[in-house]
Amino acid sequence: MEDLKKELLDRFTSYISFYTTSEDGVEKIPSTARQFNLARHLADELKEMGVVDAEVSHHCYVYGTLPATPDMEDRMTTGFISHMDTAPSFSGENVKPQIIENYDGCDVVLKGTGAVLSPGDFPELPSLAGRTLITTDGTTLLGADDKAGIAEIMTAVAYLLRHPEVSHGKIRIGFTPDEEVGHGPVRFDVKGFGADYAYTVDGDYEGEVAYENFNAASAHISIDGVNVHTGSAKGIMVNACLLAAAFAADLPRNMTPAETDGREGFFHLENITGDVNHAEMDFLIRDHDAQKFADKKELLTRRINELKEKYPTGKFELTISDTYKNMRDIMEQHPKVVALAKNAITLSGMDPLSRPVRGGTDGAQLTYMGLPCPNLGTGGYGFHGPFEHITLEGMEKATEVIIYIASHPLEREG
Repeated sequence: MEDLKKELLDRFTSYISFYTTSEDGVEKIPSTARQFNLARHLADELKEMGVVDAEVSHHCYVYGTLPATPDMEDRMTTGFISHMDTAPSFSGENVKPQIIENYDGCDVVLKGTGAVLSPGDFPELPSLAGRTLITTDGTTLLGADDKAGIAEIMTAVAYLLRHPEVSHGKIRIGFTPDEEVGHGPVRFDVKGFGADYAYTVDGDYEGEVAYENFNAASAHISIDGVNVHTGSAKGIMVNACLLAAAFAADLPRNMTPAETDGREGFFHLENITGDVNHAEMDFLIRDHDAQKFADKKELLTRRINELKEKYPTGKFELTISDTYKNMRDIMEQHPKVVALAKNAITLSGMDPLSRPVRGGTDGAQLTYMGLPCPNLGTGGYGFHGPFEHITLEGMEKATEVIIYIASHPLEREG
């Protein structure tokens, strides 16, 4: 296969120059209009390649089709999906990448801040020695999550169009907004997309094919207290901010992100604000196991009811909203989709890895919307912050995986 690294570098550095950060708490999709800038650019690029039906929907979804070669028209349709937004947890504006050829596997100084990307914190770095490493300058995130996935899909499509001798099935391309705020699939047209199965290209480590993720929910707690003069407060005052702090502290201390890994779930206190009169808290609830997930939600409900009984003059409200489910139960009904990806990874010279994802992707929600959709690694690390990094060689391997999957579509049964 031809060397794709220069093409990947050109595409990737172009895409990360677009400011596409999404925004929490916004009901409309996309949550930020700036995501349209990249969406339109991608649709134009696809048309220039020869994807004549490329379009941008009213809600900022990019769709396109690569027809099957004549010998593969009877095979299933494969989809490849990545998201255009970057996480609102760190700046994604005016990204200045550092490109280090023949990286030595040691510390990297991020020149914008003087912070150090170190093997002590990111133990995979020594294994990347000899490659072309791309980092941030420390002032922004990089945007490899998920513009690396976009670059890999676009490069794979361009390769197949340049090489009509390579047989492949019908391919559907999809780029989504707002994945980082949990709304990526909300307006995704699964029926119109028309794929029999798909892959989100939105993972991290090389060789990943993930089909197990957290069950996820968010919880909002509101406390209205009773405020009186401190000199006559005994038996009357209900201090809302004190109760909020105590509520958070009383949750199991071994069930936080900092204390868990693998399939272990957690409560994550994202935000706490308040005063004597009123306090609010926002939690993330996560667990791979459905029963343990339900138990965590029940624990919050029980603790709030205990506060209501103990402080009848206060007001306590709990709202729990499910976000996405673990896709494993459904993906186990589609073993060939996972097996195809694992075979592609092996033929690309890597060992397939299927660790439980401590998060979620668009694929988890799309799977429950009727589109089986495991997640493929992009070759990136340290997402959502200034230590994000990726190598061109890792991106090239991910692109090879996409090309192999596209050229070996599953047969229709019956």
